[in-house]
Amino acid sequence: MKAMRVLVGAVLLVRSVCAQGTLPTNSNARPFHVVDYDLSIDLPETGKTIAGNALLTMQRLGSGDTLRLDLLDLTVSRVLLDGKEVRFVRDSTSLRIGVAGARDRFTVAVRYAGAVTDGLIIGTDSAGRWIAFGDNWPNRARRWIPSIDHPSDKATVSWTVKAPSDRRVIANGSLVEETPLPSPRDPDGSAGRPVSWTVTRWRESRPIAAYLMVIAAAPLVRFELGTTACKVAEFPGCVPQQLYVAPEQRHMAPGEFARAGDIVEYFGRLVGPFPYEKLSHLQSSTRFGGMENASAIFYDDKMFRRKGADAGLIAHETAHQWFGDAVTEREWGHLWLSEGFATYYSALYLGHAFGDSALVGHLRRDREGLVKSANVASRPVIDSLQTDLMALLNDNSYQKGGWVLHMLRQEVGDSAFFGGIRDYWAAHKHATALSDDVRAAVEKRAGRDLRWFFDQWLRRPGVAELTTSWRYDAAKHELHVVVEQGSRFAPYRLKVPVAITDAAGSTRTQVLQVGAQLRSELVIPMRTAPSAMVVDPGVTVLGTFTAK
Repeated sequence: MKAMRVLVGAVLLVRSVCAQGTLPTNSNARPFHVVDYDLSIDLPETGKTIAGNALLTMQRLGSGDTLRLDLLDLTVSRVLLDGKEVRFVRDSTSLRIGVAGARDRFTVAVRYAGAVTDGLIIGTDSAGRWIAFGDNWPNRARRWIPSIDHPSDKATVSWTVKAPSDRRVIANGSLVEETPLPSPRDPDGSAGRPVSWTVTRWRESRPIAAYLMVIAAAPLVRFELGTTACKVAEFPGCVPQQLYVAPEQRHMAPGEFARAGDIVEYFGRLVGPFPYEKLSHLQSSTRFGGMENASAIFYDDKMFRRKGADAGLIAHETAHQWFGDAVTEREWGHLWLSEGFATYYSALYLGHAFGDSALVGHLRRDREGLVKSANVASRPVIDSLQTDLMALLNDNSYQKGGWVLHMLRQEVGDSAFFGGIRDYWAAHKHATALSDDVRAAVEKRAGRDLRWFFDQWLRRPGVAELTTSWRYDAAKHELHVVVEQGSRFAPYRLKVPVAITDAAGSTRTQVLQVGAQLRSELVIPMRTAPSAMVVDPGVTVLGTFTAK
């Protein structure tokens, strides 16, 4: 998902800048938590003015007599606390409600209305038809939902949407109701053909962050992708998947979405059971190439009008259902827990679907970009000082984050890596996590301390810059390999594979344990002098390599 042009495999994901993308302060010290959102939205026949009623079930976490909800632009007409009308204070960014004396668990109902300028993207499609799509990342839910708009606060959500009947409404979770309202009568026909309306209800029973809470309302055609991943679903039975496209794109269905079942099953077996009630894929109006809304992925309309989404993008957004959606980064600076994981796991799927060369090619292309990146050279992956959220959508969060996982896998081996990630996901699903939670889970599986690894790759800028040379000592039958590290970044502790070809033409791979020092000399016993040596033949080290 998200921001600038980011290369994920062969996929360009596009996100643009939003002015309100700034970090809230003291996000872990909030005295209140939203347990559940019950959101009712009346959509217009034309225009951008909505009417909403938000019923929030709140949990008190600490002392405090004022509840602050994020809400921009829209007008609040009434607030109820446990069913009783109360006074409130409205400013340009928030809604403040006095809750002194309220129970530890209480409800707040907010009635509001107005023209929506962002968050819910309202407009027309290429055929001139009215459409609306939620588009909340990073903190744009506050543009149309009274909320605690931060990834550390996750809640279940219900949607009740009243919309003209010619628009299909899709949202998070399971479809509960789709009821046409009685058509209004126009006895003399003077008002033209009356508009018919339908009320649609959806329910997401798993807690998700506000940036994942979305609706779609558009004249979309539904294409069933089948009940997939029957043995790796958290809910009973299988995972229903659907593709929704504009009527004129129906001939393109399913296209690469025919792989959707295989993708979900692959991740379900590799990570854990699919965490949501269903998975829908929607042609949408969004500023992003793909957005991983929980159980309802939105893809950019332009892709469908050209050649459709490709397997890499579908795998990336689907991987987010596990990483980012079910397990959410608690603080924005740890965004790689979402984007880096989705980048690497989508690459793993490409290797599964198209062969190991697809995975290696993906990693090599990403490395070529990372070693040249000014951002990678100047900022760490865990970037807690960055206050522009859109600036976090960069090659640190995506490609370097993915590469960190690849190197962690090489460091501890497949069993400890995949077992540790499964443990991490199971321990934090439907909740939030920080980078040290990944470290702790993999450390437990590997049986050793990995703090050094996480510090050098996540908390420091840069990549390894290696110069290698070798000489053969015929008297001792030893190959001496010298590895020198550049001075631009602090030296790394590394496992560096080398492929050594002997005089007879046989090749073997040796892994060099390189210390965190500027110069390391390693000795390999060999009966005869080698004819050639290739550094990192399998593409497992994030760095540059120069032969001396």
